[in-house]
Amino acid sequence: MTAPSTFGLSTEARNLHWLLSNLVEEVPGVHSVTVVSSDGLMLLSSDPGHHAVKATEGADGPKGSSADLATIVSGIGSLTVGAAKLMDGGGVKQTMVAMDEGSVFVMSISDGSLLGVHAAPDCDMSVVAYHMALFVGRAGHVLTPELRSELRTSMESTQ
Repeated sequence: MTAPSTFGLSTEARNLHWLLSNLVEEVPGVHSVTVVSSDGLMLLSSDPGHHAVKATEGADGPKGSSADLATIVSGIGSLTVGAAKLMDGGGVKQTMVAMDEGSVFVMSISDGSLLGVHAAPDCDMSVVAYHMALFVGRAGHVLTPELRSELRTSMESTQ
């Protein structure tokens, strides 16, 4: 994982970068993590320095750029919100997609923002979900419109 440059960022933005890095480094089986705004733009990524398309990454992450996970998370989030509306199910809290070669977890943060995790197929799903909930609990109250704007600008400058 390439550490993002946090020089010049607010304390809240640096703390979110730190929380995201810890999620990837401390939870077994987690390959990559992203935070996506309600309009589908990536705000944070566990590998913001890897935007160029890669041939393949195999089990280490989605094929292509770090933006791929953000796109997947945004799409899953949109689909599940639409499904919940059709089924009168209320708000979507968490979505999990289990595949032969990995898993994708999506959890609501606040104001439509989403936390997405790509993990190994043999990860402990309850541990991943627990750590995602911790991140959401810590990030939800600080993810203000001003901070989202700062994070978006920071991500654009690393691309």
